[in-house]
Amino acid sequence: MIAFKKTSQLSRFLVFPVSNIYATFALLAIALISWLFLTGQVLASPLTSYPADKIQATHGPNASVDITDDSITLDSDQGSSKPNQSVQTGQSDQPSENSGQPNKKMKAPTSAESGDAQKENSGKESVALCNPSTSTQASPASQASEEKEEKKQVVEQYEILVTAPRVEIPLKQNPAATSVVEPSVLKNMPRTIAIDEVMKLVPGVKVDNQADGERVHISIRGEGILTERCTRGIRAMVDGIPLNDPSGYISDFYDVDWSTVRRIEVLRGPAAAFYGSSSSGGIINIFTKDGGTEPFSGGASLIRGAYGLKKGQAEMSGTVGKMNYYLTGSVLSGDGYRQHSAYNADNLWSKFNFTLTPKVKITAVLGWTNFFNQNPEGLNLAWFMDDVKRLRRLANPDSYTYNEYQKTKRLTSGVTASVGLSDNLDMNVTAYYRHTNYREAVPSSVIHRAMDTPGLSWQLNHRAALGQVKNYLSFGFDYAYQTMDEYKHPNLGNAVEGPDFLADQNMYQTGVGAFVLDRVELSPQWGVSGIVRYDRVTNRLADHLQAGGVDLSGKVAYERVTGRVGVTWNPKSNFGLYASWGTGFLPPGTEELVNNPYAYGGYNTHLLAATSMGEEIGARGTIGSKLSYDVALFHMDTKNDFGRYRIASRPLETFYGNVGSTRRNGMETAVNWFPIENFTLQVAYTYYNFKYKTVDTLTGETLHGTWVPNIPQHQLYADGEYRVTKNLRVGAAVEHVSSWYIDSTNRILANGYGKTDPYTLVHVRAGYRFEWHGTPFEMMLAGRNIFNVLYYGFTEPDPDGNSYQPAPTAEWSLVVRLGF
Repeated sequence: MIAFKKTSQLSRFLVFPVSNIYATFALLAIALISWLFLTGQVLASPLTSYPADKIQATHGPNASVDITDDSITLDSDQGSSKPNQSVQTGQSDQPSENSGQPNKKMKAPTSAESGDAQKENSGKESVALCNPSTSTQASPASQASEEKEEKKQVVEQYEILVTAPRVEIPLKQNPAATSVVEPSVLKNMPRTIAIDEVMKLVPGVKVDNQADGERVHISIRGEGILTERCTRGIRAMVDGIPLNDPSGYISDFYDVDWSTVRRIEVLRGPAAAFYGSSSSGGIINIFTKDGGTEPFSGGASLIRGAYGLKKGQAEMSGTVGKMNYYLTGSVLSGDGYRQHSAYNADNLWSKFNFTLTPKVKITAVLGWTNFFNQNPEGLNLAWFMDDVKRLRRLANPDSYTYNEYQKTKRLTSGVTASVGLSDNLDMNVTAYYRHTNYREAVPSSVIHRAMDTPGLSWQLNHRAALGQVKNYLSFGFDYAYQTMDEYKHPNLGNAVEGPDFLADQNMYQTGVGAFVLDRVELSPQWGVSGIVRYDRVTNRLADHLQAGGVDLSGKVAYERVTGRVGVTWNPKSNFGLYASWGTGFLPPGTEELVNNPYAYGGYNTHLLAATSMGEEIGARGTIGSKLSYDVALFHMDTKNDFGRYRIASRPLETFYGNVGSTRRNGMETAVNWFPIENFTLQVAYTYYNFKYKTVDTLTGETLHGTWVPNIPQHQLYADGEYRVTKNLRVGAAVEHVSSWYIDSTNRILANGYGKTDPYTLVHVRAGYRFEWHGTPFEMMLAGRNIFNVLYYGFTEPDPDGNSYQPAPTAEWSLVVRLGF
């Protein structure tokens, strides 16, 4: 008889049938709506009015401040099906109060700061928002005028606010390579499945979609490329709640439904001083939609696509008194491009923003994730070269034999609060808790994990001024904890578990960090900033198996001081330069530690923390009224990089070791261009020159000067969109990726193993919007890789040559969205 561990009451609750999830969600939704309407008179006090100088405008084509007659929910970043009636306001992302100015656009402020610093900008013009009672129809002359004014605003507002570096700061004053993905990009996603869709126009980021579903590998400047599963070394947050565990891992962004996202900030480069080891390679800061200004509105979408893709999503939102709410749920399934790559997911997310007073703002979130995917693994070239078009769609034989898959169920909850203690002092607090049940079938075993992950962050911000010199000082701490109950049974085939235990252990992970951040504006043109942080990551394991009478219990800890300094110079309102230097700290994560080559169970205590150090210089700004740009040049050195390997005695398992050090140089460029009326062109280009200074290869050699694997030298994405009429838009994109090496030896074998071919893909789309009986509709038809190019979406070093993950040929999808 197979010995299974007992689950807790909470665990049993979390694995209840999916049908119960929907029933519970429906009951909660009905109860919430009833409560909102029944208490509407009691809670109907007006929202606090924000000063015009505190309104945050977004940039990019068709930005969220667009109030033309087609700015319905489908174009709005607020999640409402009504015309745009609010914009982002400060760090808490609360909706602003209507200005009551119908059918009028004005320029947004060119910079904004919190507290007193923002008040000094009050002389600048504000965004005039449309009146709820104003008709959504506009004359052709007015439409053309607004489109022209929109473009003028877009190129002038390159200095939007970002919050990824722990403080609210205008982009022009942020000495770091930072990109913002806005509604103009997000609304053009046809599939809304995985993060690869939203990162196409972010230079310096590479996303490999392993099986054409939600399972991805993502790296920033090469950090994170060698993980067997999950994403590591990149800090990711959704509405202020971190997705990382204390060791820095993220479960492939399963928790995010990308159709509900309104804005993403991406900070690139060594940033461990901001959030510790989880941000060693960069930061991804994700904001979901907010509710509209009406008490109730909603929307829904249906997607049908190639290879069995089906997705349904619904949302409702609104504002009642001091509460703004947004609720959404989605169901997703697909067969995948290759055999044994099917996936399905259920996602629920709810967000409640409370503006209790002008100085007290609270956001509460609650989410549920139920994700499953089959794992087809990589292929050996020799298996499918005889008939590439047909056989490339097969899975690795081991995937069939052992029925490889992953299953994740997770409950996420969290609260963020911003409290103004005085005119120049405020406090930010974040508390969260996650419970995860995880199961994975791999050739060697079936892995079971139950994880509880609470965490807390606290930050105090102080502002002061002396003449034209302004100082922003922050200090705080982060605390994260995780308990993991893990056991493994042998995989006898088809994911059938044997009675023996290969591992039975509890793991306890703690991450503690404290920091001091200071930013000084020496003048309107010059600014300097710096942050210093101390981190300690502790991993403790209790071995209950004690195979052979050996107790593998143990403890391993990693600690380091990291820092980052930067300077900005903005000699003109439309041009700025910046330079920065920073360090990274990446201790071994869960997967590196528990895959122990020295014993069954226990930690691999031979691993060292990887570190990085690098500098960057950049320029950003606008040229005239038709072009905006952002260029960054960087250099980075790394030590103790992690690599994967296998051993003869355990050929079905993957292990990790410190394999070497690298020298990385690169350039990242993003350009938005408006050459003619109604046409927008966006381009992102990345150049990488990543080489090992020294590396220990899979074959036991030590080499020098070889290229880092799975990193192309050139990556280009160009997207153009033309507005044919008021309601019809068409677009096309070209994606080019150069070749890369499979492993660190850079050797190309006679059968072609060792290096991929470069590829160029063409994507097209067409979207049409209209109203039917007052309800806005949008339909979009999109084709990806329309010329059926054969290429590889991901490769991994494998001593058996099972390294190639073929990517899909042409994929067509149809999207229908509506609001009410």
